Amino acid sequence: MKQEAERKILEIKQEVANLENKLNQREISTDKRDASLINKENIFEEKNELLNGRLKECDKKEARLKITERTVCTVALPRDEMKGRIIGREGRNIRSLEQLLGVDLIIDGTPEVITDSCFNPIHREIARLTLDILIKDERIQPGRIEEVTAKVQSEIDETIRKAGEETAFKLGLPKINKKLLMNVGRLKYRTSYGQNAYDHSMEVAYLAGIMAAEQGLDQNLAKRAGLLHDIGKSVDFEQDGSHVELGSRLAKKFGEPDVVINSIESHHDDVPAKYIIAHLVQAANTLSAARPGARVYQCFAMQSGREVRIMVVPDKVDDLTAFKLAREIRERIETEMTYPGQIKISVIREYDK
Repeated sequence: MKQEAERKILEIKQEVANLENKLNQREISTDKRDASLINKENIFEEKNELLNGRLKECDKKEARLKITERTVCTVALPRDEMKGRIIGREGRNIRSLEQLLGVDLIIDGTPEVITDSCFNPIHREIARLTLDILIKDERIQPGRIEEVTAKVQSEIDETIRKAGEETAFKLGLPKINKKLLMNVGRLKYRTSYGQNAYDHSMEVAYLAGIMAAEQGLDQNLAKRAGLLHDIGKSVDFEQDGSHVELGSRLAKKFGEPDVVINSIESHHDDVPAKYIIAHLVQAANTLSAARPGARVYQCFAMQSGREVRIMVVPDKVDDLTAFKLAREIRERIETEMTYPGQIKISVIREYDK
């Protein structure tokens, strides 16, 4: 298995070297344009064959790994020897950590870094804080792990509770169920396209309230609908269903008015908006998501900065130029930055549909 993987890596390196050679030849002989050396169609075919071959080699396990890359955070270590301490004798420490925290801990060859992976963002945050404490005091054993995990869990619960209550106070919204406010607080740990779901919900609430006041409508009801429009995102990593469906269920469970329920169900046009306030929530949602800097669409830093993706305009950048751009970015990162392990760089030519 290991020999086969090494053989494939060598093949990929050889293919990359061939592409670099062709790129260099194109740069040297731009005037001559030797068709036998600089044939774009052949280069495209080679790259497509390479891509198709790699896709065919991907099995279900590899597909799960690609999903995992989007649900991880990293924890820095003071020195590489700490990895052995975290693993523990016969793996007892890492088993205890994974069982108590509900995450997968990835300890590989990346120097002075470990990764915790989990779809649940709250579990990831608890794991990160727990590991930080354990690494600092260097007392890593099952009893201590259990103690620190319970302490961090309690602190996170308190943070969530306070966030929900403070939100209701800031917006002047009385009589919201305390359990529903806990869901509001959980949004602090949820993001969408890089935008924090809690901050986004607050913005939508303020914007909907302002527009409702201008229209002579119930301002508090509009703010309430705006605050809760994405409440399903507080549980969509734990339960099946879209955040719209889950949000509607939560609102009905805790006795929210029909205006709020319809605003949740209609803010992505899943159902028709029956109330003016529901239309205002739609507008506020769009304004919050579309404001400059709110969400990132064209450049992505994945896995806590360990992968960089650059989107380019396909009409202006061909495949070979994209390859050159990736190489130039790699060289600049290598010469101008200090970083642990490896950084993956992807240049993507994306067509608008």
